[in-house]
Amino acid sequence: MLDCRCFFCIVTLCYLIRESLLALTLQLCSYPSRAQQGTQPQSIKIEGDITLGGLFPVHSRGPAGVPCGEIKREKGIHRLEAMLYALDQINSDPELLPNITLGARILDTCSRDTYALEQSLTFVQALIQKDNSDVRCSNGEPPIIPKPERVVGVIGASGSSVSIMVANVLRLFAIPQISYASTAPELSDNSRYEFFSRVVPPDSYQAQAMVDIVKNMGWNYVSTLASEGNYGESGVDAFLQISREAGGLCIAQSIKIPREPRPGEFDKIIKRLMETSNARGVIIFANEDDIKRVLQAAKKANLTGHFLFVGSDSWGSKNSAIEDQEEVAEGAVTILPKRASIDGFDQYFTSRSLENNRRNIWFAEFWEDDFKCKLTRPGIKYDPGRRKCTGEERISRDSQYEQEGKVQFVIDAVYAMAHALHSMHLDLCAGSMGVCEKMDPVDGRMLLQYIRSVNFNGSAGTGVMFNENGDAPGRYDIFQYQMSNVSNPGYKNIGQWTNHLRLNVNEMQWSGGDRKIPESVCSFPCESGERKKMVKGVPCCWHCELCDGYQYLLDEFTCDMCPFDMRPLENRTGCRPTPIIKLEWSSPWAIIPVFLAILGILATTGVIVTFIRFNDTPIVRASGRELSYVLLTGIFLIYLITFFMIAEPSVAICAFRRLFLGLGMCISYAAMLTKTNRIYRIFEQGKKSVTPPKFISPTSQLIITFILISVQLLAVFIWFGVMPPHTIIDYEEQKPPNPEFARGILKCDMSDLSLILCLSYSIVLMITCTVYAIKSRGVPETFNEAKPIGFTMYTTCIIWLAFVPIFFGTAQSTEKMFIQTTTLTVSMSLSATVSLGMLYVPKVYVIIFHPEQNVQKRKRSFKAVVQAATVTTHLSLKSNDKQNGESKVEPDRSQ
Repeated sequence: MLDCRCFFCIVTLCYLIRESLLALTLQLCSYPSRAQQGTQPQSIKIEGDITLGGLFPVHSRGPAGVPCGEIKREKGIHRLEAMLYALDQINSDPELLPNITLGARILDTCSRDTYALEQSLTFVQALIQKDNSDVRCSNGEPPIIPKPERVVGVIGASGSSVSIMVANVLRLFAIPQISYASTAPELSDNSRYEFFSRVVPPDSYQAQAMVDIVKNMGWNYVSTLASEGNYGESGVDAFLQISREAGGLCIAQSIKIPREPRPGEFDKIIKRLMETSNARGVIIFANEDDIKRVLQAAKKANLTGHFLFVGSDSWGSKNSAIEDQEEVAEGAVTILPKRASIDGFDQYFTSRSLENNRRNIWFAEFWEDDFKCKLTRPGIKYDPGRRKCTGEERISRDSQYEQEGKVQFVIDAVYAMAHALHSMHLDLCAGSMGVCEKMDPVDGRMLLQYIRSVNFNGSAGTGVMFNENGDAPGRYDIFQYQMSNVSNPGYKNIGQWTNHLRLNVNEMQWSGGDRKIPESVCSFPCESGERKKMVKGVPCCWHCELCDGYQYLLDEFTCDMCPFDMRPLENRTGCRPTPIIKLEWSSPWAIIPVFLAILGILATTGVIVTFIRFNDTPIVRASGRELSYVLLTGIFLIYLITFFMIAEPSVAICAFRRLFLGLGMCISYAAMLTKTNRIYRIFEQGKKSVTPPKFISPTSQLIITFILISVQLLAVFIWFGVMPPHTIIDYEEQKPPNPEFARGILKCDMSDLSLILCLSYSIVLMITCTVYAIKSRGVPETFNEAKPIGFTMYTTCIIWLAFVPIFFGTAQSTEKMFIQTTTLTVSMSLSATVSLGMLYVPKVYVIIFHPEQNVQKRKRSFKAVVQAATVTTHLSLKSNDKQNGESKVEPDRSQ
């Protein structure tokens, strides 16, 4: 299925590119000096031999109508400076990328995915092929457009929603991306985000670690608690899925905390948890405020020591989450991604000042916010209510400073990109200094392979590597909050998780100082549609697995697949027939093509009637009556095929589809090819001698046309003989994960490949005709209609170039048949309309509305044609700098 978000990104990208080019043109025309400098005030530019992109949430999300809000000191400036610090370290390292300087283009995402998408266009500008030949400023001068630097890879983004939006764009241009903070599980989908990697583990690893902890403690009956939103709900979903796959673990209840809980909501949650009091273990994916209020509600219900919490990294080792609720939180087991503070970065960042950090364009704003003072800057009015900055302030000495938790991962992300480039340089540029030709430009797909192959010790001494999905290995520290028998109550490290669990059970301590692990055991009935999977060795306990997809509950313990032409009942106790559908005439997918086809048939009939009525007039005769009628017949058949494509499939309809699908186009383009070939041969022969070429008479032209058409007919009849037409019911095309939406589609036995092959001969004729139209573009237009045919073919080629990605891009969509049928019929109707409009509407207009122009002109001899061809050739040689066909030559009317 075509991902909707991806489709939205592509549409948005196209729109932003168009708007950016327009704005850039106006800007460059108005301010050429700025264009020459190529300045971009909303980004940091670090010069280098190879440029990396950077995406950081320097500012928070702004209010409605404003993209950016207040500056983010830790998550924004700290992380941004971490990238600059890493670049400095790499560029000063003689062993890593020697004689190559890494540069950067760093952008602010403002914590907003749509704004980040717009900003990230900077990274792909160098890869967008722009034709500026027809762009002019208001004074008629061409704009001065600087060549943008080529970004080989991007560091970022922070939020998962931003990374998803940007990744959908970067993959189109094969630009690898390494995130330092995005943990959404969906980014592990390598089929949708193949150029995305990350140095932080996805949330699915966290869920796996929590399942391992629960099973290690011997629990098999727990409840889950999640804050409403992507973090909480996806975390619990991952936990449930992994626990089902692992087996031996039952979920008593799965409760969601509302985003805006009503008064008494948490009391109700505790009451619900007590409905399954044996499930003492509570898996909690919640924000800090929700955690605190859950503990308060448990204390209020006098249940201190009853619940055994296992908290995600949002709890981690925070004291603020359990403040004043320590007794209830005692024994809670929490996890936190393994990370370390980078001493080198602390020294670097605390030494930053306004004087030595001018490369960071947002540093002055950070300075004002960090020291609660105001700088005097041009264009900004001084606020007398705030202290004036002296510039002598120092970070950490005059303000609070604590290294942001993701600094380590930013540094590791930059180093991962550098190590990948280093390995690529060793393989492609062995023995050469600097960037060699094989790395100029850097191939994005090849760089991605090197990124996925890196393996080095990161800034904290831990290994940095990626799996096949671009995910870093999961590394977590496991803590337990303990109060008894310790001098300082707090979190104690009791283990680690790095793809497998290492838990020191002897260090664990529970309420009242008890060292025995409390029990949390299970046994509860499964709901309708769920099968019981017995836990080995525990006969009184099972966990429930939903009969998902197209499975139904065969018996209490078994799920079985429905037959291919059936789907499960809503309660999954049996199967029912899958409904059969077809394209209806009343469907919006059919109304538009039918409307266009009816208009086209009426217009084509009008042209044919006009030509027959004025058959002997000069314009009709000059247009080549015989070939014109053949061409109009082809156009008529092109419009007619729409009705066969939409009609209910039957043997007869399928036969007509095979016959007429390519025949109409074949007839049209065969006639136009014969015309353009005749014109081309006449004027090419005229350049060499006064003897006319062979086969230019109307009879010869008709014979040539029918020979070309016979090839299509012969192929179709062979197809009839090898595989007679018939109908099928396709149950696989519209078989989504949710069986409620499953449908069988009644269709003809024409695959996408056979459909394209049916049109391939016509496409060959169209391309050949276009080639002859290009070759004949220099012929004087007073002698022929080569230029109208040329414009017709250019436009037709554009239509069919647009058709191909739409047709094949929807191959996985559940609406595939409808979209492809509509796309095909509309494309064919548009191509027929172009031919009709450019070749015959002007003639009909003159015949009906200006009959005075429809008179016999002096007949031109072939000698006149030869003379015109000679003059055209002579002028072309004198005008080598002009485009072919730019000068028009009037024929000598005296001949």
